[in-house]
Amino acid sequence: MPPVPQPPSRRPLRRVDETSAGGLVLDRRGPGARGALIGRLDRRGRLLWSLPKGHVEAGETEPQAAVREVQEETGILGEVVGKLGTIDFWFVADGRRVHKTVHHFLLLAVDPDRGLELSDEDVEVSEVAWVPVAELPARLAYADERRLLEKVPDLLAETA
Repeated sequence: MPPVPQPPSRRPLRRVDETSAGGLVLDRRGPGARGALIGRLDRRGRLLWSLPKGHVEAGETEPQAAVREVQEETGILGEVVGKLGTIDFWFVADGRRVHKTVHHFLLLAVDPDRGLELSDEDVEVSEVAWVPVAELPARLAYADERRLLEKVPDLLAETA
């Protein structure tokens, strides 16, 4: 009886933990609130809308990182008014098994001198758009981010 072929041995993937922060920045001027979303192209070339976010830098708190990342990816300076929640997930990249934790915050736009003109200058972002709050769930590509929006009315009520 011939030997049974064995699959090639695989080295275990190195586990890495990453922490990011971001959130939803709202413009509450005018009759209806609207939020800034970013669009990124996936591997198939589809534009997927999500909340802006990025890595927490050394020495930075999660809220500070959220403010910085939202501004870098949308062009809008915001002020944190509360935490929307945390999403964590796993993926494999560059031979590593990555456990990513993303802390999301609700921010209010606070840059009246510059205006609220969006910017998509960040190389990781394909498009940026103001979206009416009522339309945000339909626009967001990821169910876990849509669930975070449930806290927005309560957090806004606390700021009124």
